[in-house]
Amino acid sequence: MSGTRIVVLFLVILAVVWSGAYAADPDPLQDFCVGFNDPKAAVVVNGKFCKNPENVTVEDFIYSGLNIPANTSNPLGTNVTTVFEDQLHGLNHQGISIIRIDYAPNGLNPPHVHPRATELILVAKGVLYAGFIGANPLDPNLPNKLYAKILYPGDVLVFPRGLLHFQLNVGKTDALVFATFDSQNPGFFNIPDALFGTEPPVYPDVLAKAFQMDKGSIEYLQSLTRMRIKGENY
Repeated sequence: MSGTRIVVLFLVILAVVWSGAYAADPDPLQDFCVGFNDPKAAVVVNGKFCKNPENVTVEDFIYSGLNIPANTSNPLGTNVTTVFEDQLHGLNHQGISIIRIDYAPNGLNPPHVHPRATELILVAKGVLYAGFIGANPLDPNLPNKLYAKILYPGDVLVFPRGLLHFQLNVGKTDALVFATFDSQNPGFFNIPDALFGTEPPVYPDVLAKAFQMDKGSIEYLQSLTRMRIKGENY
């Protein structure tokens, strides 16, 4: 086998192994690695500082407060209470996390993606229209396919890793969802904010061409989005 073919084969094998190894958070190398903020008094495992096991207590694995409704008095009518590693250090290296999402009537969790995690939601209260968007599996030239449904209390829906998804409260009362992730830090990429709320702003001509809109409308959306992100009045 020629040297060129060997290099190509090695790159193919490396790509397969790499993609499999990073499909989820890496497995822990010990019982736990409680996140710690003082590097002088900690050891490092997989790039994270770990609290000395002799100083770990049960409190490092407990979070209280997911029973408390969050304030939904904002333009989107939703609020997310996260329990990631930053809030619960015992999650470090465990490859799991949980959130609470509160919705006012007509509240929207806007289209977004979690680049590092699959999400599983459980509707605890209310009625939601929820779904995700995937590629058309039969013909890549056809429009992307929408998978969506009205959900009721007790319903569970999975959002595959990295796919665009959303939830809208279509009921007349507040709604409540609990969601879990197979990552301690799934990431959050809000599509409207990412397109229209960046600093500095995306060149308006780019978005005008992409959405087939006039430049003035794009600049107006950018202004509104940046004001909302900053908490300013419209």
